[in-house]
Amino acid sequence: MQRTAIVPKSILKLPSSCDRGGRESRVGRTSLFRRAFVHILTPLLPLACALCVACCATISLAWDADTMLRAASARGPQALAGARALQGVLADVAAQDDPAKLAAINDFFNRRIVFTSDQEVWGQADYWASPLEMFEKGRGDCEDYVIGKYFALLAAGMPSAKLRLVYVRALIGGEGVSGGVAQAHMVLAYYATPGAEPLVLDSLIGEIRPASRRPDLVPVFSFNSDGLWQGTGAQSAGDPVARLSRWREVLVKARSDGF
Repeated sequence: MQRTAIVPKSILKLPSSCDRGGRESRVGRTSLFRRAFVHILTPLLPLACALCVACCATISLAWDADTMLRAASARGPQALAGARALQGVLADVAAQDDPAKLAAINDFFNRRIVFTSDQEVWGQADYWASPLEMFEKGRGDCEDYVIGKYFALLAAGMPSAKLRLVYVRALIGGEGVSGGVAQAHMVLAYYATPGAEPLVLDSLIGEIRPASRRPDLVPVFSFNSDGLWQGTGAQSAGDPVARLSRWREVLVKARSDGF
């Protein structure tokens, strides 16, 4: 008998402990990441994909260029420059396939944003910034990179069913299962089809890699605009908007910013 998945409150309060100094871990073990998130999404993605089909005819509503520029202008010249640069990338990839969109958006944020802790940027332990807030500062931590990439890919026409913001434990340094130091981290996962091996977009490693090549990542829970999932179970852990207060706040800010 399978136990219903419930996300502990301690997990939902995501700590901002991403370690920019730690690069790719050399962990000599079989990746758990692929198996975990294939199990999470296989039963759920068909329904999500079906819902997204209905949105395809209005995909142009994924972002509002004028609203974005007005909101960015109100935040200052650095935010405006970032919004204009992003709109240029979105225009370039509009007619391209998913791999090209993933590469362009991933590279854009990894190159443009300087990794900095929330404490240094916002004066608090954990803050989830909207893309325009991140452009205004020119800095952000792992959640901010992932949030920016997620909304940019939606704006580029990618269905939300293919994307998951994934909270992981990243093993930094060392060898073997017991060798690394576990750090809270967040990455973006892309699923080409339901049940496919996910591709991982990360702020620590520039190359987009399949999950089987990221044995240093152990998934804890994942979410997007439509759902929230935990661990390796297939059952939903509830409404992400209701369960994740920071995510709810980011959605409101992103909408007001033209996303």
